[in-house]
Amino acid sequence: MTKKIHHYKGDHIDVNWDKARCIHVAECILGLRAVFDTSKTPWVDPQAADANHVASVIHRCPTGALQYEPKDGQPQELPDAQNTVRVAAEGPLFVRGDVAMTVGGEVLKETRVALCRCGHSSNKPYCDGSHMRIGFEDDGHGVQKTVTEALASAPINVTPRSNGSILVEGPVEIQSSDGRILFRGEKVSLCRCGGSQTKPFCDGSHKANGFVAE
Repeated sequence: MTKKIHHYKGDHIDVNWDKARCIHVAECILGLRAVFDTSKTPWVDPQAADANHVASVIHRCPTGALQYEPKDGQPQELPDAQNTVRVAAEGPLFVRGDVAMTVGGEVLKETRVALCRCGHSSNKPYCDGSHMRIGFEDDGHGVQKTVTEALASAPINVTPRSNGSILVEGPVEIQSSDGRILFRGEKVSLCRCGGSQTKPFCDGSHKANGFVAE
């Protein structure tokens, strides 16, 4: 993993941007151009809007590249009430919720993260936009696997397995790119080699195609 974090200070809120995790979805620019404007240097100005508005727009960033540090006793970001994984067409897995991700023996707390599923990111397990460079093709519709009636409210553990799949343990809902529920349950393995015939779910193709990702 690579981190390239830039810090932008404000009187009421600080904004942190991890360039290595940004794949330019542009929710920030579309949501609050007064603060997020790539035509300016620096491109982030936390002073240009109310701190609560800045925080709400950052919460829309699906990759977690943008984070904020509130001041004046304002609350920290809370995870979504329901843990979800949205499969992006020709793109990554967008994970939201109360997430503990284990990478290289380190447990990282996340609320928003984009995980590579094309197998070519140089910043695994994070997406770095390589799916666009290689022309990754998958409409993200998937096939329904298991759907339980309801989910408990609890954190999920996300573990990218060495040379293998992404294991998700805990209450999670997998959503297709066209809005259908593909899975709702407590344990599922998701493809991150790009070769599965049952995307977004792992079918063991990483064993045959020589996928390498520690």
